[in-house]
Amino acid sequence: MMVLRLLSATLLAACAALVATSASAQKGYAPGVSDTEIRFGQTMPYSGPASAYGTIGRVEAAYFQMINEQGGVNGRKLTLLSVDDNYSPPKTLEQTRRLIEQENVAFLFQSLGTPTGVVVHKYINESKVPQLFQASGATLWGDPEHFPWSIGWQPNYQTEGAIYGRYLREAKPDARIAVLYQNDDAGRDYFAGFKAGLGSEATQKMIVAVQTYEVSDPTLDSQIVNLRSSGADVLFDNSTPKFAAMAIRKVYDIGWRPTHFLMSVASSVSAVLKPAGFDKSQGLISAEYLKDPNDAQWKDDKGINDWLAFMRKYYPKGNIADNFNVYGYSAAQTLVQVLMQCGDDLSRENIMKQAANLDMALPLLLPGIKLHTTPTDFFPIKQMRLAHFVGEQWVLFGDVIGQ
Repeated sequence: MMVLRLLSATLLAACAALVATSASAQKGYAPGVSDTEIRFGQTMPYSGPASAYGTIGRVEAAYFQMINEQGGVNGRKLTLLSVDDNYSPPKTLEQTRRLIEQENVAFLFQSLGTPTGVVVHKYINESKVPQLFQASGATLWGDPEHFPWSIGWQPNYQTEGAIYGRYLREAKPDARIAVLYQNDDAGRDYFAGFKAGLGSEATQKMIVAVQTYEVSDPTLDSQIVNLRSSGADVLFDNSTPKFAAMAIRKVYDIGWRPTHFLMSVASSVSAVLKPAGFDKSQGLISAEYLKDPNDAQWKDDKGINDWLAFMRKYYPKGNIADNFNVYGYSAAQTLVQVLMQCGDDLSRENIMKQAANLDMALPLLLPGIKLHTTPTDFFPIKQMRLAHFVGEQWVLFGDVIGQ
């Protein structure tokens, strides 16, 4: 009788385990997902030459804290494992492998950087782990045919570069252009788009000097001096925040006054222009797709005011003049929408499927700009507006342009 009871208990336990496993399978859980939690990861440059971007990871973590206090997504808590990679590709590879193989995250979200993203791109796709909304505008993140597990978020660099090229071709067809860019895939993407916007004939006639820099360079002094000596009256400055501030200061200090184009990835008022000096930043031209919290036209905007209330409560140490905090907040909102669409099917396949089926208006996107993806279109945001820097803020001009 005792043996029978033990056998019955064992069978019941096995049946219960089978039922639980079956229910979990029906729900379609990826590693890192349970009935109560979704674990995901990212690499972020909290230290190193791109540390100005670190606030993006912090604001995203704060946003998920708010979502968790509101009950999570479909009853599940969001757990973001955000680790420092020092903007160093070998460190990125090490940290990414740890997140996937040891921490068992369901997916990666908003890992930052082009050179750091490139080094893990193939590995992530071979592992079939979603690489969601990489914080980079490189065109690599929009190739679903060859890399179906990787998707971008912001306007891609070739689109943005083409916007500046077309503008210059029309507004200043006799320009003599000097080009500065970071020697990596991001820099080459921007430059390729810029040349496409100018057109092949204008490119040959208008570009008179090109200089590159490495992220390990201590200064940009020699590059800026060389570009000025070309006689250029336009500077296409494709640099990340630390180097953008250097370039702005050096251009001004040597008395060079070109029409200075600054890429959106380095347009932060607090992280770039204020350190460079507002007096030295006047007249800069960039392109925007998010509302700038420094722009007085948004003082009564609900999206901005909701963001300010969030910042005060959940990220009080964050700088409300830094548009990188607008960026991270908006990317986090995008992820929450993806997870809501997933319902109880939180398999990696469905997470990727939902990321590739978005059509949404984010409250901090500029009017007229929406976020849209399809299974064959992995570039969610495709439009921007030009802006020039006046006083202590960017002032928009012209219409929404882009793809």
